[in-house]
Amino acid sequence: MKRLFLFLIFSISFLNRIRAQTDDFQWKQVAPGVWKAVVGAPETISPLGVAGIKPMTEALGKLGSPAFPSLLKESKNGLTDGKVYLRFPLERHEQLFGLGLNFKSVQQRGTIKTLQVDHYAGKDNGRTHAPVPFYVSDKGYGVLINSARYIKIYAGTTVRKDSKNPPPEMDRNSQRNWNPNPYSDAVEVLIPAPGTEIYVFAGKTAMEVVQRYNLYCGGGTLPPKWGLGFTYRTPTLFSDQQIIREVAEFEKKGYPLSFVGLEPGWQSHSYPNSFVWDPTRFPNPKQFLDNLLTKNIRVNLWINPYVSSRSPIFKSIQPYTASHTVWVGEVPDFNTKPARDLFKGLFTEQHINKGVSGYKVDETDGYDQWLWPDVAQFPSGFSAEQVRQTYGLQFQKISSDWFREKNTRTYGLVRASNAGASALPYVLYNDYYNHKDFITALCNSSFIGVLWTPEARSSKTSEEWLRRFQSVCFSPMAMLNAWADGTKPWTFPEVADQVKEVMQLRMQLLPYLYTTFAQYHYEGKPPVRAMNLIDGFTFEVKTNGAVLSSTDNPYAQATRSDIKDQYMFGDYLLVAPFFAGETSRKVVLPQGKWYDFYTGKIAGEGETIVVSQPEPGRIPLFVKDGGIIPMIPPMLHAPLKDQVLPLTVRHYGSIANSWDLYDDDGETFDFEGGAHSWTKLAVNKKADGSLEGTVKASPGNLFHYHAVNWEYMTPRP
Repeated sequence: MKRLFLFLIFSISFLNRIRAQTDDFQWKQVAPGVWKAVVGAPETISPLGVAGIKPMTEALGKLGSPAFPSLLKESKNGLTDGKVYLRFPLERHEQLFGLGLNFKSVQQRGTIKTLQVDHYAGKDNGRTHAPVPFYVSDKGYGVLINSARYIKIYAGTTVRKDSKNPPPEMDRNSQRNWNPNPYSDAVEVLIPAPGTEIYVFAGKTAMEVVQRYNLYCGGGTLPPKWGLGFTYRTPTLFSDQQIIREVAEFEKKGYPLSFVGLEPGWQSHSYPNSFVWDPTRFPNPKQFLDNLLTKNIRVNLWINPYVSSRSPIFKSIQPYTASHTVWVGEVPDFNTKPARDLFKGLFTEQHINKGVSGYKVDETDGYDQWLWPDVAQFPSGFSAEQVRQTYGLQFQKISSDWFREKNTRTYGLVRASNAGASALPYVLYNDYYNHKDFITALCNSSFIGVLWTPEARSSKTSEEWLRRFQSVCFSPMAMLNAWADGTKPWTFPEVADQVKEVMQLRMQLLPYLYTTFAQYHYEGKPPVRAMNLIDGFTFEVKTNGAVLSSTDNPYAQATRSDIKDQYMFGDYLLVAPFFAGETSRKVVLPQGKWYDFYTGKIAGEGETIVVSQPEPGRIPLFVKDGGIIPMIPPMLHAPLKDQVLPLTVRHYGSIANSWDLYDDDGETFDFEGGAHSWTKLAVNKKADGSLEGTVKASPGNLFHYHAVNWEYMTPRP
């Protein structure tokens, strides 16, 4: 009888395990085109919770109300061994994008990742600065897993026995086309937690899915206008007077500059940090900041969050820090209110009240030997893993709130982020320095609601220097980081003029860039857009031929190719960077006619073109037919709050079109209360076939442009 009882208990337990892995999701609509399901008991900390998202319901409604994606109705979930198991079906030719900030490839189907906040180490294995657990399908849906855990994703790699589309068994001995990676029809996910939330976002296109995700997370950030100017990070031990001289040299030589970044040496003690000014290098920080502000230059401060014994808050914060240190500094637990309050008090008094405009938040990403270990304990009771997954996100949120309380916008840099970051005014960066991979990361950032910048630091040749500068000027933050070696834009005299030209072009495009970020905020459209998000773009993922090798490639695995070296910046600009050593490159043009930005001449129509290195060393830029590009004269600094400038509006191609130009004061949050304008720039075709531009301003006076001049860049045939 006892054996029978034990057998029954074992059988019931076994059946429960099987049943746990085959449960259907119970989806509940939480916003137009957004559904949520709960599996098990979700933990009390999550990325969306830390980010404090506030969905833009009205804007979501404007995208329509699509039905729940039919493909995902067959999704399954379960709880086994204290972990969550998820399974989402895939169609045969479906493509997947997202799954964190990747640097090597854009298309992610067929990859396996453990999504973990970490310093990027050269492999797209999930350990990255923004391991956002969100993937987007070209079939018109996206899936988000709202968990602060190290999440294992099998993105179309597993083969289940109960698959409805099983791959055929093959014989390697006799079949030359034997495939080491059999066809998989599912995304499977393992989350080491007792429960989680899952969100599904629907849309007619992949772009609409991304828009819906960004809007649900609060809309994209709208930086201050100065944040879209040029920034220069000074050598780490520079004094106030050295920085003033640097700023003066930029102005004398005619190179744009809107904000400077101070590296660790601005503090009296760093690694770990005091967070107070060094009195020998900065005897009067407010006077220094005021001096720069009179020149229309803002200041950004480098920090990492680890507290030195020399910091004024050291003793007070100790009860609210982790069991382990980083660089012998106390690790504050920002999940506790006292830790947040202590940082707010010190940073407000020492920095923000004196005129500091933002932060560069370093060392929140890893490596393992530098960050706290997973065995660390935190006073909030959350695990080291959960804190690591949300630490950079947490600091973004609390620091942006400090500035919001002052009704002033900020724009900074951070090394770690996660889901829900769309509305937070920070750009990701790292110490990695591969130019081509930087551009791939730019493309990938557009799928996951984060911003990324490919900074310039140093180069071996003048050609490389120019190519890197061109890329940074067409990214979310145009930055030269000279903290280690003091490089300047003019470090290579033979390309100094070309570097200046592209920096000036960045400033000229400010009305276009600012409106592009306004679209990010109000519509959810990312400012930088991978080609796979663009209407009329088609590109099949192909596998290159594979050569069998007993050592290098024993399974003859083919390598994938996709479009990862060009992107759209806003609605109309296609950016195709050159890299050092290249004399020509291919550019894939979406459907329709495309025109050279500089000349207005037609470049191609829905085809792949080959572009030779442009002269005089310009970055290739192409404009969509009907493209409208508003520009201002070259400026050294971002416009002042009430400054009114002449506006030139370029039109490319031959079709009539209209585009709404956005404007506000460029500094405060008053735009959220309605203090902004949308001005319709329209080009109409007259009876004789010529083009005519018109400007129709919205009510209000927040339009800082006058004397609109129209330039029709494409000659009539």
